[in-house]
Amino acid sequence: MFRSAIGQTPPGVKLLVMINIIVFILVELSSVKNSLFLNFGLVPYLTWHELKIWQPFTYLFLHGGSMHLLVNMFVLWMFGRELETHWGRDQFLKYYFITGIGSGVVTMLFQLYSPIPIVGASGAIYGLLLAYGLMYPNRIVYVYFFIPMKIKYFVAILAGVSFFASLSPGQSVVSHLTHLSGMAIGFLYLRHGFSFESKILQVLKFKLHRMKTSGFSTKQKSSKPPKVDNTLFKRRVDEILDKMNDVGWDNLTEDERNVLYAASKKQSQNHPPN
Repeated sequence: MFRSAIGQTPPGVKLLVMINIIVFILVELSSVKNSLFLNFGLVPYLTWHELKIWQPFTYLFLHGGSMHLLVNMFVLWMFGRELETHWGRDQFLKYYFITGIGSGVVTMLFQLYSPIPIVGASGAIYGLLLAYGLMYPNRIVYVYFFIPMKIKYFVAILAGVSFFASLSPGQSVVSHLTHLSGMAIGFLYLRHGFSFESKILQVLKFKLHRMKTSGFSTKQKSSKPPKVDNTLFKRRVDEILDKMNDVGWDNLTEDERNVLYAASKKQSQNHPPN
């Protein structure tokens, strides 16, 4: 069963889990663990004053103990698989590192002179939890493996705990701030980043495809799109763009591609170049 579960794990999640485990083993076997944490963990004072600008990236692959690693990798495996399947590997990894690196940078802004290393992928993990809660709010998660709870309430509780803990003095302030930052950055990116980038990628991919095929399609009989209500036509175009964002241009039908071509031609006619 374990081998089957690993086989079903998408490549992005599998890669992250493997790298984290390998790095943890190598660090534990080394005799310079403290030095590695100072150089590759997130040490705000060193990052700013000695320009160790790689630290907001490398700290994501270091963990303070086996339990820290186990919890983070379990959550990554449990919730990351479905997110990667839905988004695709590249978008999943992009989101993971944006939330992880971003949460590290935010944490540094509040700890500019701290010489204490911050390690762990928790910022990115909390970003994944936030994304899963927004996408599948009514899914049931079993807290401590036996308490059923909807994921939206689970994520809300985690956010509340991190928020109030970050306001209280104590040793856990930094970690809670990192968790909360990962969620906040994830929320902002999901609300604005994906939609903005998707539209750009859709337009570019469509234009490139037309440039590649225009030389081979001149002999084909052009089909005029039927005259339909503009509102219905726009809705149809939006549906096809959403589908292309999920499955890619190659998986569109010929009719769907013709609709996009007609929409592009119509847009060019409405807005002629200067």
